[in-house]
Parts: sequence; structure tokens; C-alpha cells
Amino acid sequence: MVIIPPSRKEGEKALPDIRHEDRVAQASHSPAAVTRLAASWRRSMVKHGLDPGRPPQLRRLTAPELASRSARLDEFLAIARPQLDQLFQLVCPTGCNVLLTDAAGIVLEHRVNASDAATFRTWGLWQGTDWSEEAEGTNGIGTCLAEGRQVTIHRDEHFYARNTGLSCMDAPIWGPDGRLLGALDVSSARADHTERWNGLIAAQVNQSARQIEAAFFRASFPGARIISAQTGEADDALLLVAVDKDDLAIGANRAARRAYGLEKEGKLRPRPASDLFGREDEVTGFEKAERAAVIRALARAEGNVSAAARALGVGRATLYRRMQRLGISENPGRLSQG
Repeated sequence: MVIIPPSRKEGEKALPDIRHEDRVAQASHSPAAVTRLAASWRRSMVKHGLDPGRPPQLRRLTAPELASRSARLDEFLAIARPQLDQLFQLVCPTGCNVLLTDAAGIVLEHRVNASDAATFRTWGLWQGTDWSEEAEGTNGIGTCLAEGRQVTIHRDEHFYARNTGLSCMDAPIWGPDGRLLGALDVSSARADHTERWNGLIAAQVNQSARQIEAAFFRASFPGARIISAQTGEADDALLLVAVDKDDLAIGANRAARRAYGLEKEGKLRPRPASDLFGREDEVTGFEKAERAAVIRALARAEGNVSAAARALGVGRATLYRRMQRLGISENPGRLSQG
């Protein structure tokens, strides 16, 4: 693996008159520091009191501390691990590693090639390390968590001079209660990773984060049927709502909470799903998705309503009510009473 010297980017001539530390300080204190990057640098210096030229030692949790943090997210980690493995298989040929953190920026899981392990451990991209902005200044993990959005921090966009050889692509993961659960990170220290290449990796990181998020949401509402719809937006594109056997909406992911003006975070107050999705004469994205799901279930059951209801996890009477509301008429020649 070729490591970028901390003082410059690949192909860039050294600038002895402007050190990275000085550039960060100047941008942070400038009245024109309005970009998101400059705002993060300013948080690192002013709010957290960090010095880009003299970073502290990496903060690593002890084995018992790490075990305690992991235990609190045991169910989430069990669901996330297969996605971490899949993401790693995609990026490992390029010399990247994969990290999953909690909401505080502590690395709980990592995936790395054995040949690259020593390098990434030296950088601190390892289980138990604190990559919050408070500890490491502007970096992929910490800035993603601080701002609650997908970020890429490329080389000298990092706060500390020692981290300017890294490119970090991150996406936040939101819990079923609308609160931030952690960050998914792919990091590289290779000289041949350009910003364009990082953009391709960043898209895959975001997709994997959304898949983990959706899988954990579904697992958090066993027995409920999950109604989903696409928003068409680049971020938080999948709306998810959990509906119980009484047709009450009992859960919603962050995207759905924002789209429908629900509680921003915490436990969702149950309300009739019909109230949430709109009047009967309005066709919403959720209703279209639910109608398609009901029709698919009926088709698979060859028109047997009872069998379709069992497949959907609802009672036959409930399914009949849903069919009526969604405008799916019962055709005696095709639907069986079961």
C-alpha cells in the first residue's frame, strides 16, 4: 500500500510556505468561513479546543469498555454484520477498510484485509478507537455524526495534519426511533484513490447504510406489516411505517417522520394508518405501495384471501377492510374465501 505523505496530496507540489495547520487555522478564523468544511474546522478549534498541529494520542477504549458498548447495541450489530461483510467484499480489493461506529464515534466493528491490518491499526482505524469530532477534529466519522449527513473527507480536508493521508466516506445510520445510531465508514490511505473514485465508494456506503437501517427497522417491529414507499430524494429515500393488526401506525423511520410531520424522535404515538396516509379519495405513495403488496399476496395465493392474509400477517377480516379501502374489489370468479 502506498501512503500519501501527510503534508500533501498525490501529484501536488509541497507548499513549504503554507502548512496544513496554518491553512486550517486561517480558514477557521476567517469571517468568510461559511462552508461546511470550514464550519467543521472551526468547531474543532473553537468548540473542542483542538490544535491541528499537535493532536493528542488516539483515544482507545479498553476491552471491557468496548464490550459494554457493543452489548448495548447487540441486536443492531447482529443485523448490520452481514451488510458489513458484503460492503467489505466490494471495497477490499481496493485496499479500503470498513468501520461501523456508535453514535458517539466509537468504532464497534471493522473489516480489513490481513495485509493492510497493521497500516490501519497505526492510523487508529480499528475497533475501540474514538473518531468523534471532539477527539479527532474534522474526519469522516466524526463530521458525519456531528452533522447527521453523508460526508466524504478527502485527505487535507481533515483537521489534523497527521490524518491528511486518509480519504473517508461516511453515511449516518438512523434508528427506528428517529435517533442517530451510528456511522458507516469506508476509509482508504492509498495514493491512487482520487476524489472521483471516492465518490463511487461513497454511493455504495450510503446504500449499505440505508439497507442496515431498513433491516433494523423491520426487526424492531415483529408481527407488524411494514409499508414502504420511495420519496425520490437522494437521501433517506425509503419511507417505512410499521402498522399493527388493528391498522394502527406504531412506528416510522426518520424519513417517514419527516415526510408526515410525526414526532421527530422517540416512541411514535399510535394513530390510525388511514389518518396518517390521507383521506380515502387521496392516493398516496404509501397506499400505492400497500395496494401493490396486497395484490402481489393475492396473486401468490391464487386469489385465496385467507392464504394472502396469512402471508401478510393479518387477519382475513383486516385484509378485507384493506382491500375495500384500497379499491381492490373482490372478484368471486378469482378470489377464494379460503
